Amino acid sequence: MTPQELKTIMSSGLLSFPLTDFDANGEFDAKGYASRLEWLAPYGASALFAAGGTGEFFSLTGDEYPAIIKTAVQTCAGKVPIIAGAGGPTRFAIQCAQEAERQGAHGVLLLPHYLTEAGQEGLIAHVEAVCKSVKFGVIVYNRNVCRLTPESLTTLAKRCPNLIGFKDGVGDIEAMMSIYLAMGDRFAYLGGLPTAEVYAAAYKALGTPVYSSAVFNFIPRTAMDFYEAVRTDDHATQHRLLKQFFMPYLDIRNKGQGYAVSIVKAGAALMGHSAGPVRAPLTDLKPDEMDALGALIKGLGPQ
Repeated sequence: MTPQELKTIMSSGLLSFPLTDFDANGEFDAKGYASRLEWLAPYGASALFAAGGTGEFFSLTGDEYPAIIKTAVQTCAGKVPIIAGAGGPTRFAIQCAQEAERQGAHGVLLLPHYLTEAGQEGLIAHVEAVCKSVKFGVIVYNRNVCRLTPESLTTLAKRCPNLIGFKDGVGDIEAMMSIYLAMGDRFAYLGGLPTAEVYAAAYKALGTPVYSSAVFNFIPRTAMDFYEAVRTDDHATQHRLLKQFFMPYLDIRNKGQGYAVSIVKAGAALMGHSAGPVRAPLTDLKPDEMDALGALIKGLGPQ
């Protein structure tokens, strides 16, 4: 798949980040992961992100990463494109990107480099180094310590033809509008705030109709229904689902730091598709929080 073909895929539809399966000892469970992908693939996501944020990329080892990407690519071959997560220090991010390309992924999402702040010149050098290490398409995740300005993105767009996507996890409307007006259709744009459904209508108005859904991991039918409501400007359905599920869901998610991932694993377990526990430093939901989440899911009906 060429970078431009990936850009076309990224420009429409719903995307999601499958959980990474761990067994009771916290080790990667390839069989469980393959079963998860087989379950989710037919629901109609435009692409799936293997070893992404919801897939706990930040807790994976370099030795585990190739097996995760290989399992995703082989399981989803001919069904749905796989975009691999890559991130951390520049040299490690390059290793991940090159391994993902070797395993047959269709592109990478470049996650933040973590911890250390950096100026725009350093961020440009980081993104450029990863882009130039591979031939397939790269999507940059604008979040945390990696916040690129319109000027920096303009520079990167000129230097890196395979930088084809921009995912926003900041939620700064002024900055997002500035980036969109500066870059136009040079990039495919993706909404990437946690529980993106809450912001989906606003981002569509900004020229970013595509977003990644974490809840697709356990309520895929509802996730697709909500995306369709956003696509068709069905405000009644959006408001019904926001009131019935998403806003109460946020109340549970906001009870603990790191719960944006933990609550998704909890939801999958409640739906009979457990991916095992989260890895430290994340913590799993408490029993009463699990009960509250279960009640919300039950209210949605069959998935």
